[in-house]
Amino acid sequence: MQKQSWMKLKDLTPAASNSINATVILVEKGSTIEEGKEKTKKCVALVADETACVNFQMWGAECEAFHPGDIIRISKGIFSRHKNKLLLRAGKRGSVEKVGEFTMLFVESPNMSEMRYVPDTNLPSKLVPESQLTKP
Repeated sequence: MQKQSWMKLKDLTPAASNSINATVILVEKGSTIEEGKEKTKKCVALVADETACVNFQMWGAECEAFHPGDIIRISKGIFSRHKNKLLLRAGKRGSVEKVGEFTMLFVESPNMSEMRYVPDTNLPSKLVPESQLTKP
């Protein structure tokens, strides 16, 4: 079994892979809406750790299961564009579980979902926040 490595939110970069493992606190949760013919429930929450925050997409039962103040562990999550918005989500291959309540230090800035990402000058296939680009 491969050991999971845990990530801080400040290190998030958009990628099409389920490789994000993080422990965060749910700071606030938007209202639940139903989408599509199947009326799938979805909601967006703000989650944070001690380094940054990010918008987190929840689906179906996740919308009812988690509340502000819950500490949640995201395993094999993905940070990518969904309907032209950068969102962290568990996706089909990932999972999310409650591991505690209220006892976690966090910051509400920067919001990694609001960063502008550009190709890294040293590795163009990798995206980095524009503010982290090294100037020649």
